Amino acid sequence: MFTFNLSLPVHSALLAAGLFMGSGAQAADAPVTRPRADITLAGAERVLDAAFSEAERNQWVISAAVVDSSGELVAFRKADGAIGISPSVAIGKARTAALLRQPSKSFEDFINGGRPSFLSTPEILPLEGGVPIAVDGLVVGAVGVSGAHGPNDSQVASKASEAVAP
Repeated sequence: MFTFNLSLPVHSALLAAGLFMGSGAQAADAPVTRPRADITLAGAERVLDAAFSEAERNQWVISAAVVDSSGELVAFRKADGAIGISPSVAIGKARTAALLRQPSKSFEDFINGGRPSFLSTPEILPLEGGVPIAVDGLVVGAVGVSGAHGPNDSQVASKASEAVAP
């Protein structure tokens, strides 16, 4: 079992544990973490409120999901009368947009454009309606919408993704 003296710089502790295999100044000074920010529950609820406001304005019955930057579910809402498959589809679209850092429509377009190999990408749902949520240029999560159909799902998701803009 390794214990670290927390007063040591992180790279020194990693060197002591034998976890940092590089040598020289560049390797020792290289960062061992990268910044990551995730949407909060309060932020996710704002996104869902915006999604349902847009859907209701257009009389669309939807399910919507918000995931964090790693694609894990933060919040979900299903309208009364939404079709049974829409919850799973909304979560899949959101997860796709978060993990790939681009709208899920991009992957639908790849497949429709003759690149069916994208269907083999694990845990990806290449259907329009998932949009990343970015704050200050950093993807903090994504929103997925299902039930309004194709471009309408994207319209709702795009509008909702703006709800946390600074």
